[in-house]
Amino acid sequence: MPPVGSRDWLRWPRDSDRPRFAYGADYNPEQWPRAVWEEDVRLMRRAGVNIVTLGVFSWSRLQPGPRTWDFGWLDDVMDLLHENGVAVDLATATASPPAWLTTAHPEVLPVTRTGETVGPGARQHWRPTSPVFRRYALQVTTALAERYGGHPALAAWHVNNELGCHNVHDYSDDAAAAFRAWLRDRYATVEGLNHAWATDFWSQRYTGWDQVLPPRLAASHVNPTQQLDFARFSSDALRDHLRAEREILHRLTPGIPVTTNFMVMGHTSAMNYADWAHEVDFVANDHYVLPEPGGADELSFSANLTGGLARGRPWFLMEHSTGAVNWRAVNPAKAPGEMARDSLLHVAHGADAVCFFQWRQSAGGAEKYHSAMVPHAGADSRVFRDVVELGRVLREDLDEVAGTGRLPARAALLVDWDSRWAVLRDSLPSSLLDVHDEALGWYRAFLEAGVRVDVLPTDADWEGYGLVVAPLLHVLPGATARRLTGYAEGGGHLVATYFSGIVDENDHVHLGGYPGPLRDLLGLRIEEFAPLREGERVALDDGSSGTLWSDRITVTAPETEVWARYADGPLAGGAALTRRPLPGGGSAAYVSTRLDGEHRTALLGRLLAGAGIGSELPEDLRGRVELAVRAGADAEYHFLANRTGEPVKLHHLPGTPLSGTAAGGEGGEDARVLAPRGVSVWRVPPRDPAG
Repeated sequence: MPPVGSRDWLRWPRDSDRPRFAYGADYNPEQWPRAVWEEDVRLMRRAGVNIVTLGVFSWSRLQPGPRTWDFGWLDDVMDLLHENGVAVDLATATASPPAWLTTAHPEVLPVTRTGETVGPGARQHWRPTSPVFRRYALQVTTALAERYGGHPALAAWHVNNELGCHNVHDYSDDAAAAFRAWLRDRYATVEGLNHAWATDFWSQRYTGWDQVLPPRLAASHVNPTQQLDFARFSSDALRDHLRAEREILHRLTPGIPVTTNFMVMGHTSAMNYADWAHEVDFVANDHYVLPEPGGADELSFSANLTGGLARGRPWFLMEHSTGAVNWRAVNPAKAPGEMARDSLLHVAHGADAVCFFQWRQSAGGAEKYHSAMVPHAGADSRVFRDVVELGRVLREDLDEVAGTGRLPARAALLVDWDSRWAVLRDSLPSSLLDVHDEALGWYRAFLEAGVRVDVLPTDADWEGYGLVVAPLLHVLPGATARRLTGYAEGGGHLVATYFSGIVDENDHVHLGGYPGPLRDLLGLRIEEFAPLREGERVALDDGSSGTLWSDRITVTAPETEVWARYADGPLAGGAALTRRPLPGGGSAAYVSTRLDGEHRTALLGRLLAGAGIGSELPEDLRGRVELAVRAGADAEYHFLANRTGEPVKLHHLPGTPLSGTAAGGEGGEDARVLAPRGVSVWRVPPRDPAG
């Protein structure tokens, strides 16, 4: 854990230097009569809740008018929670402006790409670049900091809420002015902008900054670099709002950490969390599992990436669900065991806080059908009994795990936000590509192989890993290309995929043939892309097949090995999978198509073997069980998650089970059974660093 007195983690009101898991939820007492509050804290004690996020959507209660304030109810709640041993992650309440503010200042409302003004009546109806909104938001932030900065219940500050969930892209005049300022900062001169945006194409050349606008609705395809820069700007505008609130909180309450809840999940990609992670005292994340086959794998991928963003420090699972959500077309409840599995998978990847949206299920409003720790049925329910049991597991069985960090894997999987943005826009050889889907496909291959991998942003320190997979790294600045080249030439094993290394940071194509600055490293050259139509497949001569993409490859280095060739179609006989061994003992491999799961796993097995990386799991568990490892000074903690719908026997594993297993099956005391959707945690002696 961070040292006492640092701002790197929660400031616990009591016994602040003792590591422990935080457990709780978003709490909305303003939705309920005061008579319910006493029952709430009684049930919180029963469930082992020790922290709540408070005040997220309370601005209209706290400030009923421009010059009137009402803190009495919040004073009472803060005191009540403290008296009952519950710490508070206090929100700045700026996520949803009150009706009086948008009535008096409709100019704070966002504007869509087509010029429509977004009305109030939901949430996040504010422009990230509005100076009027910023003034009022910082006013309420200041008022809260001055009133509660010294309250003994205060454990952390929670800036806004899910920044950018609904208002990341604003096309208003405020946004246009801020965008121009951002571009001046980046390019200095209009000529610099013209070069970066290649404005001689389609006669888009600018002669003054006042001519530059956000990429609003146009007659045809909007300038691609303009689109990419607007994505960068939009993320930065929200980050700047985070900074503005954070600076007030740091100045007025210097000992209290500040965070905001990211949304590292699914295809959420509009906020560059690799950049944002440097702006908070600790990383917090919201995640909602996909209710479909493989949803737990995506949860693991997102939790792993959140751990990568946190750079190995403890991070806070701010929101997930006990059961159903309310915002999908169909919202099924979770099956027995899934709530605990989802929670512990986050813990496996470094979370030291497990919290839900929300504490008590709302009786009215847009999220009244969203599950909670206390459901509509009340405490006499399966959900609440499961909540109580999970609290017990975190508090009793896994108490010694709190404060440990995740043990680095030997392989890394890179995720790049610029590439995610660039591949999702128009005017590309294929609109079917998706960086998240490709990265998740490789992550599943690691799970099937039973090999741990760390999911990292491209700006992380990944040079020390034995194998680095960089899928769909489409935007490749020179500095990153040099890092990749130096990594492989220095003995590392690099895997690149199709449509990588194509453009620089200005979205200009690296000329001379694809994949640009990786050509010489990979020992190949591509003159033309060969994207595949939706549903089209291409066969390879090793028995595998690919979708989405193929490449017309010319092998240029005599030492480049062709591991598979195209077996049919116009590319028949051409190289499809290659690997170039390098003099320093490293290698650079290229995968020119999207392989199906089974054959991607087989290819990964060959790549891992070449890098000298094997599975830490017994052979019969590989693919059936996911392994994640946290490590403290005196022990490792192995999290084993059942990826199947059947019980799995854990024979002769080293160490001692702490939770999640039951004695039984063949082998007596040496055998344990891991239930379907179960997670088991084992204490294992630390490995020899020299080994």
